[in-house]
Amino acid sequence: MWRKSSASGPDDNCVEVLLGSCVLVRDSKDSNGLRLSFDLSAWNSFLSPVKRKL
Repeated sequence: MWRKSSASGPDDNCVEVLLGSCVLVRDSKDSNGLRLSFDLSAWNSFLSPVKRKL
């Protein structure tokens, strides 16, 4: 299931994430558009510093 941040506003300017054997990211306004794909290691490397700043 695609997930969107609970902090996203009503204007839908955000991305959605699908977690599985890899991580897919898409624009919430264009659900049929292009998607970025990351392996789990790359995704976790991205999230680690982001989580530290929250």
